[in-house]
Amino acid sequence: MALDGAFLSMVKKELEPLVGGRVDKISQPSREEIVIALRTRGGNEKLLFSASAGSSRVHITKKSIENPKVPPMFCMLMRKHLGNGRLLGIRQDGLERILYFDFEAMNELGDMVTVTLAAEIMGRCSNIVMINADGKIIDSIKRVDLEMSRERPVLPGMTYSYPPRGERLDFRTCTSGDIETAIEALPDGDAAKSLVKIFEGISPIAAREWVYYAAKGGDASKSDIRGETLERLVFAVEQTARECSEGKCVYTVVKDADGGLKDFSFMPILQYGGLMTTKEMSSACELLDYFYAERDSVSRMKQRSQDLYKLLQNVSERTARRLSNQREELKASAERDKLKLMGDLISANLYRVEKGMSSVTVENFYEDGCPQTEIKLDPMLTPSKNMQKYYSEYRKADTAEKILTEQIAKGEEELSYIDSVFDALTRTQSEDEVNELRQELSEQGYIKSSKLKGKPPKSRPPLEFTSPDGFTVLVGRNNKQNDRLTTKTADKTDIWLHTKDITGSHVIIRAEGKEIPDSTVMWAARVAAFHSRAKNSSQVPVDYVPVRFVKKPSGAKPGMVIFTNNRTLYVTPLDPNGGDYN
Repeated sequence: MALDGAFLSMVKKELEPLVGGRVDKISQPSREEIVIALRTRGGNEKLLFSASAGSSRVHITKKSIENPKVPPMFCMLMRKHLGNGRLLGIRQDGLERILYFDFEAMNELGDMVTVTLAAEIMGRCSNIVMINADGKIIDSIKRVDLEMSRERPVLPGMTYSYPPRGERLDFRTCTSGDIETAIEALPDGDAAKSLVKIFEGISPIAAREWVYYAAKGGDASKSDIRGETLERLVFAVEQTARECSEGKCVYTVVKDADGGLKDFSFMPILQYGGLMTTKEMSSACELLDYFYAERDSVSRMKQRSQDLYKLLQNVSERTARRLSNQREELKASAERDKLKLMGDLISANLYRVEKGMSSVTVENFYEDGCPQTEIKLDPMLTPSKNMQKYYSEYRKADTAEKILTEQIAKGEEELSYIDSVFDALTRTQSEDEVNELRQELSEQGYIKSSKLKGKPPKSRPPLEFTSPDGFTVLVGRNNKQNDRLTTKTADKTDIWLHTKDITGSHVIIRAEGKEIPDSTVMWAARVAAFHSRAKNSSQVPVDYVPVRFVKKPSGAKPGMVIFTNNRTLYVTPLDPNGGDYN
């Protein structure tokens, strides 16, 4: 993982000014996250701990994180043991991926005791463990019983034990001889993987960067690390160690071609060439806060709305299967004209047909040359009944086509609606927004109203931004708000935008009596692309049109409108809060 022991040591340096601060508030935004607010001489800071497998970390955060209405039990326990406590120090054993936070707090008897919070940053084995002065575990955010791990269970009352630690080099203090000896002792293989095994606290991206420099921009195996290549590798390692000790680390974020956050490091990253883009941050904590903010926001909302994701997925799959079956039936009903033809031919040749016949061959006078045509018959029916059977099947197929065409159209509309709710759900940023979607699905009959508890959620205002030209741009948060924004809030002279044939938010540019310039329309189109399912794409088509040409059909589902006189722009998504998404 990118947050290795070396990066964690940089985080520790940045957290040291917090020592002496007092615990002001403890909250637990999600199942595996803790936020401790500290009052320090330099001001108030929020310290975020995460034990999530995909985003375990600890750092100062500037983000506003919504807390659940009822604090979880672990949060209540931490408030009991650490409430108003003072941070005494922060420890790290070498480059291990664990930071120990020692707090001085008052126990139930009024005595001052030391309580340690261990932030174990170890991927899926990550944990946040509270330990008393005797080394006993008070509790942990993730309990590990003997069935889960016989080597290192983590349960209340047990003695806290350190994770197993192998003998590896500390890149900050090792010599070239140490490196050469360690490399020779390993079997042949990928050089970067060998370095991860040799050095403590080094992630694969850092190891690959060292090899990239040593091999002059290419790959290398362990056997290639000798001579000049070895000298270049040692130089790269020593240079990194020197930059770390002097506080000259370059905190780098790596993005893919679509703007997706992929990796990060405490050194410049050149190994990807033009395949990836990089962005430098001013500190380790700022990088972690930036990198995980969006990812954790989505993850946190998923935890609180897991039932909605499951519901929407089930409805979508069920609707898609029904549509597939209906399309097959519609395809079969296209043969109805052949049924009518068989009936007509039997009617014209009744004198040739006798009861008990299984087929009859007649001239098809509807085609040139009157070719011979064989017609299947039911031997149990009279000639007249056979004729009526073909006509009856024709009428059924004809009726089925009309019904199926209507049902398919409704099914496609429903599928589009479910996709739009799913898209809105992926962009929710608060519990109120999730509850608004629950309310909407209840009104549409997808959720029983009896399952909705408490008061109806408060409707939040649409997202509001200001374009570089000074025009107000409003963005709907969900389908019901899209409807209100387009049909109630917007004036006829305002501009309406929406991604073409892609689920997303309705976007309104407020004219307010002014002429809207093309630059603002382009800017708003990029914002509309960002608030859609095509957020991570490029060249996204966005329709725009004056609001007077947008209509809400009677009986249409929330968020569904029709429009005319539109034009289309192809744009790259833009995050109005942070510039180019790519």
